[in-house]
Amino acid sequence: MKRLYIECGMGAAGDMLGGALLDLFEDRDQMVGELNSLGVPDVVYSAETTEKCGIRGTHLRVKANGMEENEHMHDLPGNAEHTHEHNGVTHSHSSLHGIEHIVKDHLTVNDRVKEQILAVYQILADAESSVHGVPADEIHFHEVGTLDAVADITAVCYLLDRLGTCEITASPVHVGRGTVKCAHGILPVPAPATARILQGIPVYSKEQIEGELCTPTGAALLKHFASSFGPMPVSAWETIGYGMGTKDFAAANCVRIFLCAKTAKEQEVSELNFNVDDMTGEEIGFLTSCLLENGAYEVFTTPVQMKKTRPGTLVTVLCDPEDRIRLGTLIFRNSTTLGIRHREYNRMILERRVETEDTVYGPVRRKTAEGYGVCRSKYEYDDLAEAARKNGISVREVLAELNRNK
Repeated sequence: MKRLYIECGMGAAGDMLGGALLDLFEDRDQMVGELNSLGVPDVVYSAETTEKCGIRGTHLRVKANGMEENEHMHDLPGNAEHTHEHNGVTHSHSSLHGIEHIVKDHLTVNDRVKEQILAVYQILADAESSVHGVPADEIHFHEVGTLDAVADITAVCYLLDRLGTCEITASPVHVGRGTVKCAHGILPVPAPATARILQGIPVYSKEQIEGELCTPTGAALLKHFASSFGPMPVSAWETIGYGMGTKDFAAANCVRIFLCAKTAKEQEVSELNFNVDDMTGEEIGFLTSCLLENGAYEVFTTPVQMKKTRPGTLVTVLCDPEDRIRLGTLIFRNSTTLGIRHREYNRMILERRVETEDTVYGPVRRKTAEGYGVCRSKYEYDDLAEAARKNGISVREVLAELNRNK
């Protein structure tokens, strides 16, 4: 599975996310051609290389009805509604029903992409409904109902689908500060609909940057696609895409998307540890077996010096966080400790698989681990030992014969 990490240090907008995704493809022009074949009515896509603060990236440009619109312009007069005629019927694009008509009746994309587009618009409709106190199916989207926003959302959903199955995470979102002008008046940044969408998502603002950085469309796309928000996970990047905004700030106005072809896997673990100085080796061995049999990832001991200079043993247990209480109960039941320390952290692990090979000694399992640019494998010791016993030779001789016949 691929992994995408979206860096939102300058917020997010639909055109910026689309530009960053375009920038990941080797043949950008071909992808623009595919976007123009999707059937978004009266819309023409183009991509241009632009520069912000010395950084080059891709700006996804959209023209609707021959005019370039601006997603950052909220519901300004004259920009609230688009209509077109289809089969003799005039359709408005500003309602959720109108958006559904475009997606279902016009777009030549697969059902998976259509579902994604409509899911993003449902997030927008729910936010607008909450802000304005109007049922979602009666919402007129204004900014997000214009054709350029339809085009941006379609582009992002389509390009993500073309990339294939991805695990998507994102940074905390820089929302900007100050105010934004709309038909209703002067609104604070983030705009009310954006703020509603971003509830539960880590956000921040910096005094050095004034203006609206995260739009409702950008927020809805992040909320729908990102499975989590936080620091960049450990990854080996294959490609980096830069999606450029239209405004100029002191910092480079862009979204960066990092693509890792193979997920570098991390795992949340709990560590339990405690000291004992009055347990025998046999008792500690029994406790170790008990914990491993009940799901502990690892159990190991370390010699330590305890109170009154007595030698003791530090016992460390790694386990799934959900098993912490259950294994802690086993520790109290099978040890003499009066207390257990615990902490939570992540560990980097290699992806593992087991395959069975037909050999001169019969079936032998081989374990392979890979990730982070590393791949290593070895035969299962129990199978080597069994082959050695059956043939009256050493494990080393079995291994040498298997390697010789590879």
